[in-house]
Amino acid sequence: MPKDKGISKRTMKRPVENHETAAWANAESVKRESGVNIPSELEVRNAKEYVDSNQK
Repeated sequence: MPKDKGISKRTMKRPVENHETAAWANAESVKRESGVNIPSELEVRNAKEYVDSNQK
């Protein structure tokens, strides 16, 4: 199998996105039937602030 010149093994191991700061990362509660995470109000505000500051 030919090796792609632009992609190294080190690059493939690095995560693409950082999920530690996502609103769902610090769930306040989880809905019982659906398993959906409910973030705290602080996490929702942080996510909104991030989106608002990064608009095009």
